Amino acid sequence: MDLLTVSHELETLSKERLKKMYIGNGAHEPVFGCATGAMKPLSKQIKKNQPLAEELYATGNYDLMYFAGVIADAEAMTEADFDRWMNQAYFYMLSDFVVAVTLSESPIAQSVADKWIASGEELRVSAGYSCYCWLLGRLKDDQFDTEKLSLLLDEVAKGIHAAPERAKASMNNFVYTVGLSYKPLHDRALKIANEIGEVTVLRGKKKPQILDAYASIQKEVERGRVGFKRRYVRC
Repeated sequence: MDLLTVSHELETLSKERLKKMYIGNGAHEPVFGCATGAMKPLSKQIKKNQPLAEELYATGNYDLMYFAGVIADAEAMTEADFDRWMNQAYFYMLSDFVVAVTLSESPIAQSVADKWIASGEELRVSAGYSCYCWLLGRLKDDQFDTEKLSLLLDEVAKGIHAAPERAKASMNNFVYTVGLSYKPLHDRALKIANEIGEVTVLRGKKKPQILDAYASIQKEVERGRVGFKRRYVRC
């Protein structure tokens, strides 16, 4: 299957309502408005295809870029490849839900995420913390360095309220995810979430989003979901 065929298939699945929603969240033309769930049959046909993924991602079309992440061979991608994808990720739905998700299935995920977090660049910081969220929600606890995660929690506690808007959201989600999915630091994440308190994320013309990791973790405790792990990340 080639670029033109995939583009045609996804365009036929597009919905004007979804296109408006994607644009409202920061996407710009070209964009079709295809539901991610509707992509599954096509992705099952193609499976992993890195050359095609690279072609799709380079188009700048949001839907094709998203689908590129679905069929990408993360293990074949280098640090330079992920940096190049991040350079083209112009808003958070690409940085956090395409690039970070794809990175999370790579053996170099944590080292690249660490570098992006240290960069101080809004979308890279956001993608770095988002990558950790995807990793923590899937991998066994023994695949992480507890001390490093604890230091990241400290960094979030110190800097979240002054961080760029999108980074705030991902940093808050990181604290929540540690509290939910990483048992060795559950209590510490809960303590830090309580210290942080509510986090206000400005969203342009939209109503500000109020996040509360402490309350969210407590809800998961009540549901008995602490230690939750998912089987898959990508659709």
